[in-house]
Formats: sequence, structure tokens, C-alpha cells
Amino acid sequence: MAPVLAPMAGVADRAMRELCMEMGAGFCCTEMISAMGVYCGDRKSAQLMEINDRERPCGIQLFGKEPHTFPAAVEAALRYQPEFIDINMGCPAHKVAGHGSGAALMKSPALAEQIMKEVISAVAGEVPVSIKIRAGWDDTSRNAVELALRCEQAGAAWLTVHGRTRAQMYAPPVDLSIIRDVKLAVGIPVIGNGDVAEGKSAMHMMNETGCDAVMIGRAAQGRPWLFREVSEYLQNNEAGIENAEQAKPLSIEERMAMMLRHIRLLCEYKGEHIGMREARKHAAWYTKGLRGGAALRQRVVALQTYEELEEVAAECMRMAG
Repeated sequence: MAPVLAPMAGVADRAMRELCMEMGAGFCCTEMISAMGVYCGDRKSAQLMEINDRERPCGIQLFGKEPHTFPAAVEAALRYQPEFIDINMGCPAHKVAGHGSGAALMKSPALAEQIMKEVISAVAGEVPVSIKIRAGWDDTSRNAVELALRCEQAGAAWLTVHGRTRAQMYAPPVDLSIIRDVKLAVGIPVIGNGDVAEGKSAMHMMNETGCDAVMIGRAAQGRPWLFREVSEYLQNNEAGIENAEQAKPLSIEERMAMMLRHIRLLCEYKGEHIGMREARKHAAWYTKGLRGGAALRQRVVALQTYEELEEVAAECMRMAG
């Protein structure tokens, strides 16, 4: 299976998903959506469920800690015809896990299982349900295998496992052994997540864990073409092409063209006022490592209009040429 895009909150929105799917991602998922928000009729939560045909196959990811809110959230999600529903049990952010949702559910396996059953019952076989988990809450409770078995028994179609605990956040290297342990314990597909940044690391994760696919998150920020590069690398190795090399990096012109297209989509979907403020982080990722980085960062963090971004792109190409 081709590498898949992680459902990164505040990053993997419609514009990002659309580009990554075009660049070869196997499937994608919406940013995480509060089941309680949907249950209470929050308009922003509903907007996050919107999916266009250029993003498909695409799932809708829900998070929360109150089981009774999930059936209504699932009912609302199914109106947008997602290819699957995903339950977030791995988000480490304080605003999520600190309030009992996301990775905090790994501390309460019985509650996590109750939520799974509510979702799977509400879906009623219309679409598959997947679960995203971490290695555990901390090093004293690395219970990914236990929770994975509960997921499988509840009827989950597949699992995604991030090989770090919530306490580790994103700092230490990912622990591939926990992904391998989950894969050996369950009979459903397992997707490995964490530290996949290019073809070699994707191949290493798959070889070491036996996972069925890899999920790419932070490494795709400012690099939506990464999915194509990883797919080509994996295909070459599977075909027995010896010494398969990493794909050549995009030219500055190609990189800037992708950045401008990405931000045009952001502005189209969210309006220029919001789109250009969100564009600042994306532009910082697209221009990372380029000549004149310090000066570029000063301009990027103050972007107000799309025309200013065009000027930044032109300056990047001028300095590179």
C-alpha cells in the first residue's frame, strides 16, 4: 500500500490533503473533529468534515471521551460520504489528551473499548472503522498491544500505531518494536507511524515491524511530493531493483510552484484573510533550508497577501539562480 497522510490538526486540511493525494498518498483523513462539538451542533466541527473528490479515499477522524456523543457524530460524518471513520486515541496535545481524549484514552482501555463499540454500532457496516493509538501513555503503561486486541475484538478494520508514548511526544526516536508487537498480536492490518521521512526510513519501518503500510505526518509539511518519492522507492525495492536511490529533490522552481498552488487552495477554501495567516507556517516549511533563510523567515511570518507570497517565491528563485 502507498504511504498515507497523517490527520494532523491545523495542517492536513482540504488543501494539504488534496495535494498529497495527487502526489501519491494511498489515502488521507480529516483533521480530528470533536464528537462533542458535532453532538452540540458546532458549525466549525461540521465544516471540518467536508471532503471533495480530489481528496478521496478520505476518512473522517473523531475524538472525544464521552461515548454517548459518538453516535450523533458518526451520523453527521456519514452524510459527507467518507471512505472510513477513524477514532483518535493517540493525540498527545495537552488541549486534547489533557482533557481525557486522544492518547489519554489509553489510560482507560475499558472506556476506549466502549467508544469503539459505539462508533462501530453507529456505522452499522456502512464504512470501516479504524483506530489510531500510541505505544501507551508513558513508559509505565506501554499497553498498545492490549488496546489493539480490544480494537480488533470490537470490530476495527485496521490500526495505526505511533511508536512513542504520550509522555515522549515527538522527541526520542520512534520505537519500532511496539509496532512489531502489535502487528504480531492482531490479525487486522497495521499501519506504522513515526519518523518516516523518506524512502529508506519507510522501508526500514516495514522491514522491522512487518506493518502493512506507513503513515507520514510532519515530514510531509512543505513536502507533499514526499508520497510520490516514498512510493517509487518502495516499488523499486519490491521489484528487486538493486541499490534503488532516493528520488532527486525538486528544483527551486518546482518547489515554489507547489507552495504557491498550496496557498492558492488555502485562500480559495478559507478566504485570503484566514488563508494567508495559515500560509505562514506552510511557507516556512516550503522555504526551510533555502539560501537567505533568516531573511525569508522574517518575511514569511508577516505575510498578509498572496502577492507578498509571490514576491517571496520570486526572491527564493532569484537567490538560488
